[in-house]
Amino acid sequence: MRVIAGQYRSRTLRSLKGQALRPTSDRLRETLFNILGPTVEGSLFVDLYAGTGAVGIEALSRAARAAIFIEQHAPATALIRRNLESLGIFGKAEILGLDVLRGLERLEARHVHSQFIFLDPPYAATEEYERVLEFLGDSSIVAPGGRVIAEHLRKRALPERVGELELARVVEQGDAALSFYRLALAA
Repeated sequence: MRVIAGQYRSRTLRSLKGQALRPTSDRLRETLFNILGPTVEGSLFVDLYAGTGAVGIEALSRAARAAIFIEQHAPATALIRRNLESLGIFGKAEILGLDVLRGLERLEARHVHSQFIFLDPPYAATEEYERVLEFLGDSSIVAPGGRVIAEHLRKRALPERVGELELARVVEQGDAALSFYRLALAA
């Protein structure tokens, strides 16, 4: 696994052995960031179920102002820390070793507004998609003009609308898909 582009391009990222994590593939990350393009520059990027931290690190490599990683699996939080340290990323990243909803509650209490929120729960944890999308759809964490992106199995459709979030686009690649949500426009 490697960083695709930007300041840390081609640098290798570590992963955990076994099936504890299912990192977003290099190809799917490249597709994601080709879609987001230069809008990542100067943004706050939140990586939920961060695993190896590859998605948030890719955002930092592409000039995001900061990234917040939320991951409750202790070996994975240590791995994210090691990946950040190996790239010399200090001060622009925060790791919250918490359940995702608790981490989001903490961000909301701090009045954090993020331009991009990426979620990639374990594919089998289907209830996690709804729980997190419902929370984000009713919270102020998503900045105006911001986007929530969910990685999921291609054969699994996510809801068209959740609270103030509406599905704007779905991109399929192999067995995976990316669903892009934005804040619904006021009627």
